[in-house]
Amino acid sequence: MIGKIIGALVGREMDRRDGSGGFKGAAMGALVGGGLRRMGPLGMLLGGGYVAKKAYDRRRARRMPPTI
Repeated sequence: MIGKIIGALVGREMDRRDGSGGFKGAAMGALVGGGLRRMGPLGMLLGGGYVAKKAYDRRRARRMPPTI
């Protein structure tokens, strides 16, 4: 179950990168989630680390004052 959640989050992050939205992100999340589950605990760590880094970068960008 955790693998499916991480796969969905990875798919969402990949979909945000290109900005189109929709089916492509869901399909990528399913494929990546399946691949991460097959890799075992290492895959879960890699996928979770990717999502955590993207969330950290997004939060950091919001907190920084805009430069002129």
